[in-house]
Amino acid sequence: MNKELTVGLKNEREMVVKEEHLACSKGSGAAKVFSTPDLLLLMEGACFKLAEEYLNEGESTVGTLANFKHLAATPLGMKVRCECELIEIDRRRLIFKVEAYDEKEKVGEGIHERFIINKEKFEAKAESKK
Repeated sequence: MNKELTVGLKNEREMVVKEEHLACSKGSGAAKVFSTPDLLLLMEGACFKLAEEYLNEGESTVGTLANFKHLAATPLGMKVRCECELIEIDRRRLIFKVEAYDEKEKVGEGIHERFIINKEKFEAKAESKK
């Protein structure tokens, strides 16, 4: 692991809610609002991208825990921005605080855990299940 990966690092990701991001398009609900699975993906992606910048070649991270609340609905066409902060490092375990906002209010918050892996070994172990 690179020595530069430290508590306090932050990242942001932003997206515009499109038709394919709606709960009614995902099967996660009937409403024409930003889906919870897509909110999770935005949060997880912000954390993943942050960690990737500081890892050695051949390393990556995998998500192992997501504990978050979807606080408010966001309509089609509105921007959603996720902020993440690395709040804990325990060897290969990384803990992030995540918050998401649309153009009007906070729409999500929570904690996301990722583990640093050796991509080759991790994928080989998964393939061995076949």
